[in-house]
Amino acid sequence: MNVGLTVGDSLERMDRTIGGFDFAEYSLAEGVDTDAIDRDRLLSILDAHDADICVHLPFKQDVVTPVPEINEAILAHQRRLLEWAGTVDAERAVLHGTARNPHDTDLRPLFAEQLEAIDDAAAAAGIELVVENVGHQKRGLPLTVLGDIARETGTAVCFDVGHAYMEDGNDGVERFAKRYGDLVTHLHVHDARSRGDTHIPIGAGEIDYELVTEHFEGFDGTVAVEVFTEDLELLRDTADRARRALEGDDSSR
Repeated sequence: MNVGLTVGDSLERMDRTIGGFDFAEYSLAEGVDTDAIDRDRLLSILDAHDADICVHLPFKQDVVTPVPEINEAILAHQRRLLEWAGTVDAERAVLHGTARNPHDTDLRPLFAEQLEAIDDAAAAAGIELVVENVGHQKRGLPLTVLGDIARETGTAVCFDVGHAYMEDGNDGVERFAKRYGDLVTHLHVHDARSRGDTHIPIGAGEIDYELVTEHFEGFDGTVAVEVFTEDLELLRDTADRARRALEGDDSSR
């Protein structure tokens, strides 16, 4: 198990915070010109901290729409980003599981087709694609729908524990982990509260991380701390709590 840190699209933040983590999860921002990314500096930062890299594909880019021409452009866009990610030896690429209208059942077969095509592009670049649950968001597919499509297409999953909680509480966390946990190779860990607080340190919210222990003990994939702070003590504390939860250590709670 490798534990890393989400760093947004800031190389400065990566350099300040990645020390002691196994990898950085670097965001490719909406509309990013990959030629403008200082690739040499990025690789230098990773080398200096002995860290690997994963990438997060653009947050706001839908996977599918009802318009074929737009869908083709989406695939071209994602292929371009994945090709760049391959040049920095990214291990995994995180893709939000979104659709223009996630409740339109006619779009779901098209979502599966788009997902397969993006997965193929990732594989061609030497990267594992992981599709992330964002069902609490306006355009996110519901947890079960995302899990079913991931299983149907053979796509690996980024299970965001906090997002699952925001969608359907601890029941949502448990249900998804029980039914689709075998598809999960990448975790996003943070805490959340039902009143709307999210991406807070583990232990500050309401998520029952005993459920994570129950379903993911011995997890051998990658785990990204996704806490929105630059307080190194809090980031490292959440990383330690996540490690202990995944190792089945009761002191994590």
